[in-house]
Amino acid sequence: MTAPALDLPRGLWGTILLPVDARDQIDWSALSDELDLLVHSGLHGIYANGTAGEFHNQTDAEYERLVDLVARKARGAGMPFQIGVSCTNARVARERLRALRDVRPSAAQFILPDWWAPSQPELHAFLAGMQEVACGIPLVLYNPPQSKLRLDLDQIAALRAQYPLLVGAKLPGGDAGWYARRRALLPGFSVFVPGHTVAFGRPLGADGAYSNVACLGPRGALLHWQLSAESPERAGELESRIQQFMARYVLPLVQTHGLAHPALDKMMAEVGAWGPVRARMLWPHASAPDAAIRDARAALRDMLPEFC
Repeated sequence: MTAPALDLPRGLWGTILLPVDARDQIDWSALSDELDLLVHSGLHGIYANGTAGEFHNQTDAEYERLVDLVARKARGAGMPFQIGVSCTNARVARERLRALRDVRPSAAQFILPDWWAPSQPELHAFLAGMQEVACGIPLVLYNPPQSKLRLDLDQIAALRAQYPLLVGAKLPGGDAGWYARRRALLPGFSVFVPGHTVAFGRPLGADGAYSNVACLGPRGALLHWQLSAESPERAGELESRIQQFMARYVLPLVQTHGLAHPALDKMMAEVGAWGPVRARMLWPHASAPDAAIRDARAALRDMLPEFC
């Protein structure tokens, strides 16, 4: 099957994080302010309803309101935007995708069915069903480490050949050998990797990042991305400091406080202080403690002044 001519997503994309008020509700006014900052940040695009956006913990009404707000803000600024339709219920994900026909995002992100790992026939039934209702909207597979079914590059290449609306994937990345296979198996296909690995990955074939580093600050994340093309040595040095900062002040909270990764992303947003997002998570999930935020903010000035 010949793939249609579709725009491939590239570059550094920022996730939309949910400001949460004292009543454990989304603060829509703060979210509007956040979007105003993001669409004028210089990022190559924004996306809603990824893991950091707490897609797993939204009501249907919240999801619909968020999609409408993101679309209006992004269109008003002329910024590309992607909408996540991910849901553990595959039927809900398909209906969310069908409903995007009038929204017309730059692409739709999706996870694979995730309560039971799908069999091969179920995987193909799901992809065929999603492509059928997409109405030409490009599709981006989000296949993180916690997925029930992890696909390797050969499997993704086989799906890409059969489902031409599949234009990209958000993946954990890998070593130089992984990137060599990526280049061989998936030309003309966008591969996005974690934001704290782009200095290593971009010269080897990473097309972009749905960036956790942009949670810390869009300006610093953009500098990191630009240096990865213009000055690999400087990019590598900055990437080393980013990874050291995360290893010392962010990642240990998974073990010490049982935090989920979205809580780490929101913590970094409060530490970076670039907008109205704070560390508070939607109920019932735990948030980063104030002391950890204070320590990380003090360290940020010394370790990563590019983000201050």
